[in-house]
Amino acid sequence: MTTTTKIRPRALVRASGGPRYAVALAVDALGTGLLRPFLLLYGVTVLRLSAPVTGIAMTVGIVVGLVCMPAVGRWLDRGARSTVVAASMLVRVLGVALLLATPAGQVWLFSAAALFLGIGNQAWPAAHAALVATVAHGRDRDVALAGGRALRNAGLGAGALLATACLAGGTAALQALAAVTGLAYLTAAALAWSVHVHANPAATPAKEREEGPAPRMRTLLAANVVYVFCLNVPEIALPLVLVTQMNASPVWSAAIFVANTVLVVTLQVPVTVLMSRFSRRTALALAGVVLTAAYLGFLAATSLGHGAAPAVAAVSVVCTIGEIIYAGSATALVTHLAPAHVLGRTLARFELSTGFGLAVSPAVITALAPHGSAALWGSLAAATLLSAGAVATEKDRRGRLGAGFR
Repeated sequence: MTTTTKIRPRALVRASGGPRYAVALAVDALGTGLLRPFLLLYGVTVLRLSAPVTGIAMTVGIVVGLVCMPAVGRWLDRGARSTVVAASMLVRVLGVALLLATPAGQVWLFSAAALFLGIGNQAWPAAHAALVATVAHGRDRDVALAGGRALRNAGLGAGALLATACLAGGTAALQALAAVTGLAYLTAAALAWSVHVHANPAATPAKEREEGPAPRMRTLLAANVVYVFCLNVPEIALPLVLVTQMNASPVWSAAIFVANTVLVVTLQVPVTVLMSRFSRRTALALAGVVLTAAYLGFLAATSLGHGAAPAVAAVSVVCTIGEIIYAGSATALVTHLAPAHVLGRTLARFELSTGFGLAVSPAVITALAPHGSAALWGSLAAATLLSAGAVATEKDRRGRLGAGFR
């Protein structure tokens, strides 16, 4: 049983990298929120590409971005921290520049832009987690990671709202949004680089350096692929079910998405602090149980037929709580398990599993949904419960990491 930590705003900012780094995170998230939800629309509306071609280009960008993660991990393990964070932002500046330079109908330049945006989006989480793990330790690090997620979701939400308000301007507005996004990424990169956080591998205790490669964590990584499906439930699964199967107004989907964002922003840090009384592994397993209950709740709600949208919305709150517990414990557990000299490679492997889950989940959800609620929600519930059980019972073979389960 671990000691419950408290929320101390100033200490939280320091543990998250300092005020300038916090501003960098906010600006980066705001820029991402301006463009990311409308990148597909940009390809179709501004560049006159077909929706399937645009979608394929974006998917390829995400997948190739994942391929770059081993190199990011090695870079981090050489001691780089704020430099890698800044680089993940700068590479997206290049992606936006290519996007603005792409003429109508030119799919290859758009694909290159999507590639650089994908590389930056995939590299950032591991780099950010490594930076926070360098400046904060123990439960303070966990809360700092949670605070960063809350801040990022706030920026993403604000950016998306601003972008939605600007969409009435048509093609010119989308191009302006892309340009502002590029400037936001450039500003955030400068701020992140100015923090000058660097780890010194030579300072790692000799005993720890001799312990060999990164922990494999195969069960944890496999379970994470299933857990991460919860992130696409508000964006993909619920709109698909509500609009196409229950004939509910799209307003319900929008309301659920907004509620999800607000809950994450307001509850991510308090819930993470509350869960600090449990071990990180126990918290992660509990997240799976809560998500399983939410999926079964969706199954029950959708069985009510038309007019059940309010019930689905109510269950979505439970699902968001599960997502918050998952997000507050998964990365924290990985950073706790990883020896300092292989922290980057360990985080890179974890991000590979997260990215893979995010990449395949839309296809899995859309493939299961036409077969009925039992196929969709029953499958998700069973897979998540199995994953939670695997996380709870996994034992690391390395003696040093035995304490990592606390």
